[in-house]
Amino acid sequence: MTTTAPRLRDDPDFRRYWLARALSITGSMVTAIALPVLVYRLSGSTVLTALVTALEAAPYLLAGLFAGALADRWNRRRTMVTADLVNAVLVGSIPVAHLFGVLTVVQVLVVAFTVQGVYTFFDGANFGALPVLVGRARVAQANSAVWTASSLIELFVPPLTGLILAVLNPATLLTVDALSFVASALAVRGIVRAMSERREGLPPLRPRVVFADIAEGLRYLIRHPGVRTMTIVGSVQSFGGGGFMALIVVWCDRVLHVGTSGLRFGLVWGTWGIGGLIAALGLPRLLKRFSPAAITLYALPVSALLGVLTPLSQDWVTAAIALLVWGSAYVLVIVNAVSYRQQVTPEHLLGRVNTAGRMLSWGVGWTFGAVVGGVLGRAVGIRSGMVLMGLTIFIGVVVAWTSPLRRIAATHDPAAV
Repeated sequence: MTTTAPRLRDDPDFRRYWLARALSITGSMVTAIALPVLVYRLSGSTVLTALVTALEAAPYLLAGLFAGALADRWNRRRTMVTADLVNAVLVGSIPVAHLFGVLTVVQVLVVAFTVQGVYTFFDGANFGALPVLVGRARVAQANSAVWTASSLIELFVPPLTGLILAVLNPATLLTVDALSFVASALAVRGIVRAMSERREGLPPLRPRVVFADIAEGLRYLIRHPGVRTMTIVGSVQSFGGGGFMALIVVWCDRVLHVGTSGLRFGLVWGTWGIGGLIAALGLPRLLKRFSPAAITLYALPVSALLGVLTPLSQDWVTAAIALLVWGSAYVLVIVNAVSYRQQVTPEHLLGRVNTAGRMLSWGVGWTFGAVVGGVLGRAVGIRSGMVLMGLTIFIGVVVAWTSPLRRIAATHDPAAV
């Protein structure tokens, strides 16, 4: 485990890791905007457009636990490279099909689901790779660097994507994501240091053994009060956030009247990235004064409040400002919880525990939130449906403030609990 480098920016292997994540995030952000726009233009359906958002997280329900268990056994570098290359082919199939005039909504939805299924294996390996690569003492700093890049990308890519979508078909634009997966694979392949500790004496890989590995990771998550509570509240927040994001394209078009392309559409989407940037830059500084438990306790109510106020915005400027503030609190809850899990979880359980946590928050919370949001948007209207989804985040606030997080925050030493 390497902890000697004084600054992450001076570590060539971390720079390669950071570049890989930045490239992949750039492509994924383009796809996150282009895919729902593509489905909306092909079908005109609110439900099908919301389904794209649901399919982003649904694979975690089916493969998340298995991906984490296997990633703790496999070579993490090889797993990440393979997943990137497979996804390059899958995403690339959409612009190819469009070029030949055979693209259908079914293909787009199948690719959206399959890409995320493959990505669960990348994610499982990635969660365990980072603490080994940089050392646990620098995990929060490393995550901050990655999330800062992600937030900057979310700041500049959506407006640019919105402008490009005014002149280019969203299917063609997905070529960017396919190429980003290839570039990410090359960057990860160039990392010299190990991203896995040696595995010796492991039993042969059989179904019974895999299920036992999964159970071991789940037991740790359930028994650790801090990890358990942050996972629960993260799932609740993701439920509300998934419902909102499932309707955001239709909201921009029918409520804010900025359409599904152009500068204003991109700016509304991009202000979330500014909020994420603020959160990513602020987390290492906040951790010098507060425990991760305290950060969750105070950031979550802000996220819940803005989850309700944002859909009530009367114009695109107000909506953009509200998304900026909400993005700050929302992302702060997420990156804080991820860093905390990576710091307190034993190395041999990193993939399992983190993918289990992501399965519950992203897979369960986001998926069902997107489905419910799509149904509510059709049943009670876009704005009302969004407000109802935002209100659900207050359930997480109640859970957090009646949980062991209050005691953990008071001790300022959650890792010792």
